[in-house]
Amino acid sequence: MRLVAGVWGFKTLAVGVEFGLFTRLAGGRTITLAEAAAEFGLDERPADLLLAASASLGLLERAGDGYRNTELAEQFLVEGRPYYFGAQVRYSDLRTYLPWHRIADALRTNRPLTWDPQAQQSLFDTVDPEMLAQFWDAMFSTSSFTARALADTYDFGAHTRLLDVGGGAGAFPIEFCRRLPQLRATILDLPHVCAKAQERIAADGLTDRIGTVAGDFLADPALPEGHDVVLLSMILHDWDEPTNRALLAKCHAALPPGGAVVICELLLDDDRAGPPEAALMGMNMLVETEGGKNYSGAEYAAWLADAGFVDVERLTFDAPGANGAVVGRRA
Repeated sequence: MRLVAGVWGFKTLAVGVEFGLFTRLAGGRTITLAEAAAEFGLDERPADLLLAASASLGLLERAGDGYRNTELAEQFLVEGRPYYFGAQVRYSDLRTYLPWHRIADALRTNRPLTWDPQAQQSLFDTVDPEMLAQFWDAMFSTSSFTARALADTYDFGAHTRLLDVGGGAGAFPIEFCRRLPQLRATILDLPHVCAKAQERIAADGLTDRIGTVAGDFLADPALPEGHDVVLLSMILHDWDEPTNRALLAKCHAALPPGGAVVICELLLDDDRAGPPEAALMGMNMLVETEGGKNYSGAEYAAWLADAGFVDVERLTFDAPGANGAVVGRRA
């Protein structure tokens, strides 16, 4: 029954974000049932149910005769906070929720549900600029906190030049460069994505340390050189094994001796029986991509070794976008 009711919890979270409930309660504000009903234009019955359900999920807590944000909601669901996660909630609600209702179609056809490969070049190619903006905001939201967890686990201080392949709006380089004054970074992504990244980088005052290179890491024959660490964060699960092996070969060629590649993903256990976060993200790759799936740490380790990397190690941590990293070094 908990599995059946899982969607109820998600939709309660999503409608709270849609209404701006948690942002309105920022800074310790308490709201009573009557105030919530008036503020959101609801009858008292649905307002009561929304507040009670949000509290049951750990998003609100009782305060006298009203409700206020929990620490969790205050940190992640208030717009403007550094690790605001509402963009991911909104994107999932608007983009992937309804296609997931047709998951049997994806299983039978082995085709994505959120875009049409016959009419679009990729899932990132959309005629809807608003949805595309939602996507990049969602990725930034998820990546920012994941970057913090990765930086706590892997010593990027041992490097001076980072290449973030498919780096999107720059969440990882921004997080790393805030911490490490010696680090410089380059984001490699499509031209319109680089423009988005430049906006984020400028807002954080890091234009002198983080640059962008417009390109296609799959189609381009080589990756930019001059970096001693290459990051592949939430990239390889978008593609099939041959594509990923080819990209790792490009990483090896672009790195100097002693340079490292860091694969940051939701890793499956080696027996491919969990954890649920990785296995269910794999199902989402069926909905969203042509050939993507989530892989195990052992699979990545084997691919790295075959590409010529040595001293392969696995790291574990807890974050929304990844539960670990696999690191290899060029001899």
